[in-house]
Amino acid sequence: QVQLVESGGGLVQAGGSLRLSCAASGSIFSVNAMGWYRQSPGKQRELVAISTSGGGGSTNYADSVKGRFTISRDNAKNTVYLQMNSLNYEDTAAYYCYAALRPTYSRDVYDYWGQGTQVTVSS
Repeated sequence: QVQLVESGGGLVQAGGSLRLSCAASGSIFSVNAMGWYRQSPGKQRELVAISTSGGGGSTNYADSVKGRFTISRDNAKNTVYLQMNSLNYEDTAAYYCYAALRPTYSRDVYDYWGQGTQVTVSS
């Protein structure tokens, strides 16, 4: 079994900052990617930021968060972070941790999701 546990959401004023954390635990053989998606009511889930492991690693961000959000990973702890600065009302959403990883009991890579953590930005 593999679990993703998020923390760090909450209520913040516009212009403020929050840091999200997500730890993957369980029967993990290797991690291909970890990242964050978000979903607002009535909208589709969208990619916020993702960090991949292959080829020396890379990061990608949604245009709407470039320059404000920073994704980082602690590979030894299978943990991903999202530092969110200069938050605005449009960033209000449920944020979901994502991991593409290979469990110890399979040769395949699977997608895993956290339970979500709410970020609310007051204007």
